[in-house]
Amino acid sequence: MPVFRLSRELTFPPPHMAIREGLLAVGGDLSIDRLVLAYRRGIFPWYAEDDPILWWSPDPRLVLFPRELHVSRSLRRFLNKGRFSFTLDRAFGEVIRACAAARGANHPGTWIVPEMISAYERLHGAGLAHSVEAWCGDQLAGGLYGVSLGRTYFGESMFTRVSNASKAALVVLVQHLQKAGYELIDCQVTTPHLKQFGAREIPRAQFLRVLYRSLRHRTLQGRWAFIPEGGIRLA
Repeated sequence: MPVFRLSRELTFPPPHMAIREGLLAVGGDLSIDRLVLAYRRGIFPWYAEDDPILWWSPDPRLVLFPRELHVSRSLRRFLNKGRFSFTLDRAFGEVIRACAAARGANHPGTWIVPEMISAYERLHGAGLAHSVEAWCGDQLAGGLYGVSLGRTYFGESMFTRVSNASKAALVVLVQHLQKAGYELIDCQVTTPHLKQFGAREIPRAQFLRVLYRSLRHRTLQGRWAFIPEGGIRLA
């Protein structure tokens, strides 16, 4: 199948027309409207600094159903020590830049390029992109960020400065998302790291069915905060 070249028109080809590796289209922009449309159709941007914007819809898709979260005994014991405190949307800019720096150290072709940072900060400003922070005192120890639409959270990247900080942030987020009624966490690309938490591959067609069902629900749009007894509310 061909890789589609996007125009200024706000549209995407159907996800099933992606080539075998998952690449669907090239070009377009990173406007809020285009990013939201992409996520709603199971498509996401992923490209290196010297590349044009590339849009992907892989098959199979790695997902984590919140009810299937697996926390190892060692991590559970660590969490019970209460070493970290956790917040939502307190330091989005710092989190995404830390993710970019962490990726850049080991992956010169990181996709969190400056225009991506700007685009996701705009999404955050629109109340659609959210960060989770793990703190040691007043020091940011780790965290992650992603996009939320309907009852799906699309995870983008994570980083850690203190051992287990990003893992702890992920576990806390998933537990609160489950309490909030979220149906799906999109992990995008398969990694052993995420599979240890219960993430698994499913066919793209199944992913899209679950995604479209979750999008029938209202998006919790705005700045987020944790509910102490579990769940998420607008701050």
